Amino acid sequence: MNKKTIRDIDPAGKKVLVRVDYNVPMDGAGKITDDTRVRATLPTLRHLLDKGAAIILASHLGRPKGGPAPEFSLAPVAEHLSALLGREVLFAADCVGPAAEAAAKALKPGQVLMLENLRFHKEEEKNDPEFARQLASLADTYVNDAFGVSHRAHASVEGITKYLPAAAGFLLEKEIDFLGRAVGQPPHPYVAIIGGAKVSDKIGVIANLLTKVDTLIIGGGMANTFLAAKGYATGKSLVEADKIGLAASLIKDAAARKVNLLLPADVVVADRFAADAVHMVVAADAIPADCMALDIGPASGAAFAAALTGAKLIVWNGPMGVFEMDAFAKGTFAVAAAVAASGAVSVIGGGDSVAAIEKVGLQDKISHISTGGGASLEFLEGKVLPGVAALADK
Repeated sequence: MNKKTIRDIDPAGKKVLVRVDYNVPMDGAGKITDDTRVRATLPTLRHLLDKGAAIILASHLGRPKGGPAPEFSLAPVAEHLSALLGREVLFAADCVGPAAEAAAKALKPGQVLMLENLRFHKEEEKNDPEFARQLASLADTYVNDAFGVSHRAHASVEGITKYLPAAAGFLLEKEIDFLGRAVGQPPHPYVAIIGGAKVSDKIGVIANLLTKVDTLIIGGGMANTFLAAKGYATGKSLVEADKIGLAASLIKDAAARKVNLLLPADVVVADRFAADAVHMVVAADAIPADCMALDIGPASGAAFAAALTGAKLIVWNGPMGVFEMDAFAKGTFAVAAAVAASGAVSVIGGGDSVAAIEKVGLQDKISHISTGGGASLEFLEGKVLPGVAALADK
């Protein structure tokens, strides 16, 4: 990447404000249930500590309604991080103002301080210049290691770069490196697998990928809209009626570009949306009127897996069905296994695809698992991410 990274700065003796994405899931007792995003930042933090920096961490958590809320406090995350780092992580009761300023001022090289939730202040999401300046005043330099929010022009992501020298952390660099292959000069054969519930969420991604891939596989709820565009009856399946015309034009575009567009040949249908619903496999053009498609069928899973043979690059975003229910998870798991076994450079984005890969324990067989759902989608659409654009050029 052509942006400055932490390799290009000397943080010795400096206070470095690192924007991280510690928006992690927690249970009712405030225990983190998945710390992937926290662990992903450890190489950046260890590098800075080894170089003699003092680290100030800034993150958001959840969607607090414009003010402090104890259930969205980052204090439990600070505690968890201290166990991972093997050193105390200090905690400031706010991210700006007297508490944050005093804690930052007292910070010594080798120490780590976590600020309270940025989104306790509505100015964060408004990219308020004064709020950004207050954050910047705590440190000497700024590092963005929060790919998951880099598509947002928020004060701690974009605004702060106007007041401090700014570089990318290792996680952000890795995200851009791998996702950049998918939209830059990708190796071929290149296969993209797009799933999830709605076409509307991924129109831009599909349209952009059609100009780059050799094969495009569509699964999940969104496949129903494409099946409807082919004139198939879809029963009670989720279909975006206002997007059928668009799906038809994407099918036509794929044909014109000689892209191999694969849709499910068979589906698993059920009489209702429930884990214990009666279900069966039917051909994609034979969905009963009183049923809904909730997963791809075994023939589709096999065909999708076969399409990955010999691929040099695979990008996967979105599940093939309602994989949270065991009865409708087989298609997603079949694709996960095929991606893991492909030998291709594999990039997975989107929380559900990542959860599926982890559920079957294949995460170590994937080249890169993106930590940013919305950010990875916008990147794959070819959009410029404000948080990346704002970093200093090399």
